Amino acid sequence: MAAAAAPFLSGQRSPVLRQLSGVDAQAGQGFTLQQPQPKVSVAVGETLILNCITSGVAGAGPVMWLKGWGSGNKTVYDQNNEDPSSHVMRAVPGSDTDFTIHIRNVQPEDMGTYYCVKFVKGITGADEVFKRGDGTEVSVQEAALVPGMVAAAVVLCFLLLLGLFVALCMYRRKRQGGVGSPCPARTVAMGSLSSVPLQCCAGTPSTPSEVLDAESSHLPSQVGVSWPRGGLSDPCGSLPTLNTLI
Repeated sequence: MAAAAAPFLSGQRSPVLRQLSGVDAQAGQGFTLQQPQPKVSVAVGETLILNCITSGVAGAGPVMWLKGWGSGNKTVYDQNNEDPSSHVMRAVPGSDTDFTIHIRNVQPEDMGTYYCVKFVKGITGADEVFKRGDGTEVSVQEAALVPGMVAAAVVLCFLLLLGLFVALCMYRRKRQGGVGSPCPARTVAMGSLSSVPLQCCAGTPSTPSEVLDAESSHLPSQVGVSWPRGGLSDPCGSLPTLNTLI
């Protein structure tokens, strides 16, 4: 937007008074200017569309868009001084009746009231206000999260939770694999007989003797196994006593 206020509004007289001075009324008979949007709301970064349609014949002079009215106004668009690099563009370039404009990449400072104004040459040759629209009040809202962004955030959170769960499972499995059996198998030699592996079950000191007796069923009948019964401070601390039968 142009930084400087329009020079024709910087005098002591108001725009309304200046539009009445030195203007040929006959030249503007039947001329209308319609600015149909009382209010418009737009999000930050979006494109603002301001509508302005004219009809009829008026004297020579440009159509402009002004932000604000009075001494503090700013020129947003000037028909006689179009800037292709500006973020303000005509919706229908070159039209003599459609002066709708697009303001791209709207920011919070673009909030305000915008007026579409028709100017004509006065007696002094300066542009004077001939007719203006009722004004469009523009409000700028903070950009809201679009559905795609929300969905992406949900998926990302799900993947993070899934990764954490998998890592926890792998950690627990690794710990269990590292500890292994609390009572490693031991091999006992019995003279001329082959070695017999003995493995203590992973139980508490109060492991029932029936479970321990079941281990002895794998031993040869020539070997007598005496398993200690009762409470053990360490169920794997000692091997059973093997009595070789001769």
